[in-house]
Amino acid sequence: MQSKENILSCTEEVRVRFNETDPLGIVWHGHYIVYFEDGREAFGREHGLTYLDIQNAGYVTPIVKSTCEHFLPLKYGETFKIVTTFVNSVSAKLIYTYEIFNQEDKLVCTGETIQVFLDSENNLCLYNPEFFQTWKDKMGLS
Repeated sequence: MQSKENILSCTEEVRVRFNETDPLGIVWHGHYIVYFEDGREAFGREHGLTYLDIQNAGYVTPIVKSTCEHFLPLKYGETFKIVTTFVNSVSAKLIYTYEIFNQEDKLVCTGETIQVFLDSENNLCLYNPEFFQTWKDKMGLS
């Protein structure tokens, strides 16, 4: 379980681009996974766990599961915010949850991604890599 004091989140504001919409001006559902990526990138920059940090430590973190539930549409030109939250786990995984809110602060969708660690030989890591455990300790997530 994650205590309320040690919840790490990040909020990123984005504007819907024309190329992300269908002929009706509504965001195509597949772009929400890209928005989750935007959220993870912003989280990494804010909390010191970027993909470059992971790569420099000799690991990659492929996504093994993603979910997305849609409640309201986003439309061309709207701004929205992505709230990305790290879910602490004892397993060697990166688990993030997402909430996307429109410019009226209404919940548009929620989602989750799970990533695992692979070493430089593409072996699945069953234990937290040392750099990741050090990051978790620094963040008070041990």
